[in-house]
Amino acid sequence: MTAEATHELVLVREFDAPREKIFKAWTDPELMKEWFVPRPWTITKVESDVRPGGSSLVVMRGPEGQEFPNRGVYLEVVENEKLVFTDAYTSAWVPSEKPFMTATVLLEDLGNGRTKYTAKVVHWRAEDKEAHEKMGFHEGWGKAADQLAELLARL
Repeated sequence: MTAEATHELVLVREFDAPREKIFKAWTDPELMKEWFVPRPWTITKVESDVRPGGSSLVVMRGPEGQEFPNRGVYLEVVENEKLVFTDAYTSAWVPSEKPFMTATVLLEDLGNGRTKYTAKVVHWRAEDKEAHEKMGFHEGWGKAADQLAELLARL
């Protein structure tokens, strides 16, 4: 079995929106609150310093009111093309207690204002990938992508 098969989850979509709008939706804290988690979950706080080495904080709130802070660091930022971020660090280069994943968001121009959107999540351990699948990666990230499409239609 390849490393990709044991550690990677991927979601691919095509959007009727240019890359610039999708990139903005991923990097503007107010826009992220509108789509980033599958409803009925919500985002209560977003802080992001979108640059390599910049930190981020996204606080997710579940339907019962419990909050889950997610800290991370951007590893690579190519405006309107690519975002790479990880929870392996909490800020600057301070390691997290338990790294779980590194995510890459790729935006490919398909012409005519359309974009191919690829979200790849690589997990530190095969067990983490399996846990993420059981948590509902495809359903959750898929529903968030649907919500992103709704937002893009309004932008």
